[in-house]
Amino acid sequence: MPETPVIYVLNGPNLNLLGVREPEIYGYETLADVQALCEGAADGARIVFHQSNHEGQLVDWVQEARTEASAVILNPAAYGHTSVALLDALKTLSIPIVECHLSNPASRERFRHKTYVSLVATGVISGFGAHGYTLAVTAALNLIRERAAAAARSSKV
Repeated sequence: MPETPVIYVLNGPNLNLLGVREPEIYGYETLADVQALCEGAADGARIVFHQSNHEGQLVDWVQEARTEASAVILNPAAYGHTSVALLDALKTLSIPIVECHLSNPASRERFRHKTYVSLVATGVISGFGAHGYTLAVTAALNLIRERAAAAARSSKV
């Protein structure tokens, strides 16, 4: 794990259309606004921010995070409900995984109620719009710091 915490913020399909696509559900903030929120909440951590409409690209970034990141925040969008490939990639991580959704999937169509990502996520944040990303960054930082403190304690024993 890097000395300065590195948090990968990965965004799935159609999130490049934030602010335009169904703003009554997803809000009026753009993906650039979301990135700025994440960077503003980073508290000294480095944010690596990506979006792709392609499942394989997301898998590649998750695999990259295995050696480059201290935590992953993932808004899988529709791939959360369909991608076993993404689940399998996430299973290889030994770092915190925070699943983040702009809307509350549990209050929407039945097929959105469960995600594959939730099976391996350390925690899930949903329903807070773009502000959910700042909550996710804060949660990831807390998890990183808790792990570092636990490691320091165990090395003293």
